[in-house]
Amino acid sequence: MDAQTLEQRLQELEQQTLLLEPTSLERLPVQQAVEAYAQSFLEDLPHLPVFVEMPDKGAALLDSPIQEDGMPVQAALSLLQAHVDTPGINPASGGHMGYIPGGGLYYSGLGDYLAAVTNRYAGIFYSSPGAVRMENMLIRWMAQEIGFPADTSGNLTSGGSIASLIALVTARDAQAITCRIIPDSVIYCTSHTHHCLDKALRIAGLGECQLRHVPMDAQYRMNPSALAQAIKEDTEAGLKPWLLIASAGTTDVGAVDPLPELAAIAQQHQLWYHVDAAYGGFFALCKAGKEKLKGIELADSVVMDPHKGLFIPYGSGAVLIKNQNQLAKSHHYQASYMQDTLSVTGEVSPADVSPELSKHFRGLRIWLPLKLHGIAPFRSALEEKLLLAQYTYQQLQALPGFEVPVAPDLSVLIFRYVPDAAIDANAFNQNLIKAVQLDGRVFLSSTLLEGRFMIRFAILSFRTHKATLDLALEILQQKAKELEAAWEQTTVC
Repeated sequence: MDAQTLEQRLQELEQQTLLLEPTSLERLPVQQAVEAYAQSFLEDLPHLPVFVEMPDKGAALLDSPIQEDGMPVQAALSLLQAHVDTPGINPASGGHMGYIPGGGLYYSGLGDYLAAVTNRYAGIFYSSPGAVRMENMLIRWMAQEIGFPADTSGNLTSGGSIASLIALVTARDAQAITCRIIPDSVIYCTSHTHHCLDKALRIAGLGECQLRHVPMDAQYRMNPSALAQAIKEDTEAGLKPWLLIASAGTTDVGAVDPLPELAAIAQQHQLWYHVDAAYGGFFALCKAGKEKLKGIELADSVVMDPHKGLFIPYGSGAVLIKNQNQLAKSHHYQASYMQDTLSVTGEVSPADVSPELSKHFRGLRIWLPLKLHGIAPFRSALEEKLLLAQYTYQQLQALPGFEVPVAPDLSVLIFRYVPDAAIDANAFNQNLIKAVQLDGRVFLSSTLLEGRFMIRFAILSFRTHKATLDLALEILQQKAKELEAAWEQTTVC
C-alpha cells in the first residue's frame, strides 16, 4: 500500500471509529432513555413478579444477533426488558428470599457508571493511586468492623469464590503444604461448608488433601470436641492437620459455628483458621450481629461479600488476611513490561495480592453508597433482617402444620409443612415450593436436610420488610391448604 492510499484508508477508518465517540448531543438522548428505563424499573419494582417462568427462557433474545449496524436505544432496551429483565428470578425485589440476594443499591449503579466511564485501572498503585487507595481503605474499614488489626491486607474480588481461592492459596503457602505432603495433609470443616471452598481447594491443587467433615450439633454448628478428637487421631496417625474452615452463616441454615472455641483449637494445633463469612460477615455492623460473630477476629483469614450484607450489586466480594507478607508472597509477580510501576509505592497494589491483573474498579460501587448514605442505615437494615428472621420463626411455629427444626442464628430460616401421614412430606413440600414460586409474588428456595426436603427463607434484601414476610406466610398457608385439598381429592378418586 503506497503512502497516499495508506493515508486515505486511515482517514476512512478514523471516520468510522469516531462513531464510538458520540457527541454530547448524541449521548444525551441515550443517557436519558437508559435512566428512564432504570427509573421505571425501580418505580414498578414493588409490583413486579419476583419470579416469571417463560417457556423460551429468554431465548428470543437470540433472534436479534450482533450485527454490523447498530440499532436505536429504545429497540435495544425493549430487548433487554422482554428477554433479560422479565424471565427468571428478579433479585432486585424485596420478595426475593430464596437465595442470599444481591442488593442492587441505586447509588452503587451510579458508582459503576462512573467507574466504567472514567475507566480507572485499580490494579496497580502506579496507574491509579486514588482508586487503589479507595479499595485498600475499604479493606481496612471492613477489617476494623470485624476486629482485625489495622495492617490487615486483602482484596476486593468478584465474589466469595475468588476471595476463598485467594485465602486458601495463602494458607497453603503459609503452612508449607507442598505437593509431596498433600496426601497426608488434613483439612477440617463441616458438611455444610459452602461448595466454593471445595472448588477453591481443587483449583489450588489441594484436592488430594484429606478432608474431614466434623460432626455438628443439633443446630448444625461444628462440634469443637469432635474437632479436637479428629485432630488428635490424625496427629497420632502421622498426618498433618493444617487448615480449619469455619462458617459464619452457612448457606443451608445460616448457622454460625462456635468461632472462639474453634479459634482456640486452631491456635493450639497451629492450624490456619479461615472463616467463611461471605453471607454473615457484615452483620458485624450491628450490635446483635457483632455478638453473634464474636471470635471472628481470631481468624487468620475471612471472606465477606459486600454483594450480600452491604446490599451492593452482584460481583462484589472481599477477602481479609492478617499476614499481609504471606498474601503478597503467594500472589505477587514480576514482568519486564511492568518495570515502570515499581518506582511508585505507598499502597499495596490489588494485582499483587490476587490472581487478577485486569480488574474492574470495584471499590467505587461500594464507596459511593457508603459515603452518600453513611453507615447508619446499613446497620439498621441488618438489624432489621435479624429481627425479621426471629419474627418469621415465631410465626411459623404458631402456624398449624409447619415444622421449624432450627432457630435462626442470622437471617436464614428453614422449615417444612408436615401433611397428613398418608402424604409423602418430601413430595408435598416439593409441590409447595413450586406453587409458591409460580405464584410469583415472593420467591423461596429449598434444600435437603438429612433426607428431608426443606424450604428456605433467606432474608437479606434491604427491600424486604415485615409486610413482605406477612405476605409470604399468607401465601404458604394458602398453597398448603390448596395442595392438601387436591391431594385428598386425588386419593378419594
